[in-house]
Amino acid sequence: MQEMLSSQAFWIALVQIVGIDIVLSGDNAVVIALAARGLAPEDRRRAVMWGSTAAVAMRVTLTVVAAELLRLPLLKAAGALLLLWIAIQLLVPEDEGEGEGGVAVSGMAAAIKTIMLADLVMSMDNVVAIAGASKGSLLLLIFGLGLSIPLVVFSSTFLMKVMERFPVVVTAGAALLGYVAGEMLVSDLYLGPWVDAHAPWLHTALPVAGAIFVVAVGKLLASRVRAREAARASLEIDLGETAQPGADTPR
Repeated sequence: MQEMLSSQAFWIALVQIVGIDIVLSGDNAVVIALAARGLAPEDRRRAVMWGSTAAVAMRVTLTVVAAELLRLPLLKAAGALLLLWIAIQLLVPEDEGEGEGGVAVSGMAAAIKTIMLADLVMSMDNVVAIAGASKGSLLLLIFGLGLSIPLVVFSSTFLMKVMERFPVVVTAGAALLGYVAGEMLVSDLYLGPWVDAHAPWLHTALPVAGAIFVVAVGKLLASRVRAREAARASLEIDLGETAQPGADTPR
């Protein structure tokens, strides 16, 4: 142990892992901030902590099988499509008339589930990068995965405060997830070589298209939810006026 800590290679690998965590934890922090922003302040902290901890636990599990998983064709493509769906849902407000059957993320349990699912999708590159930088050292691997918890918690808490003050950041965050989904699609084990050989311009076009797609579809669905809520509120007002004593009495 002492020999390992005095090794220059150990400290170089440690610095690399810290850098990887800082760079790659940003996307995960955006998901957590988006998923938890609609909760009460006390529930936000719990959702962030539990969601982040559970997500890191999944990363540890994923690390064990990462090498085998990444050999599966179309794995990243499937993850990209799932991430697009998650990003769109995060832009859609809760439809109160649909209750728990609504399309939006609602409640702490749903927020934690969204955080875990999105983190699982986006953690493949993170896990592989940390596993590679650790060079077989279990201590470095555990440190790298553990370090991502406080980094993600701090970043997501900060982002939620920014989103409260500047709502446009919510749209920007969802667009970022769409961009990441596009990057995952073009780097898929099966699709990537075809893109490299026949359409390298897709490396730029697909991430941008993913961002635009998420914002466009998310805004469309959000406008429909708001229209339904407005129609429902108008109907309730009309029914309330009709139910008033003497409302139907001819003058």
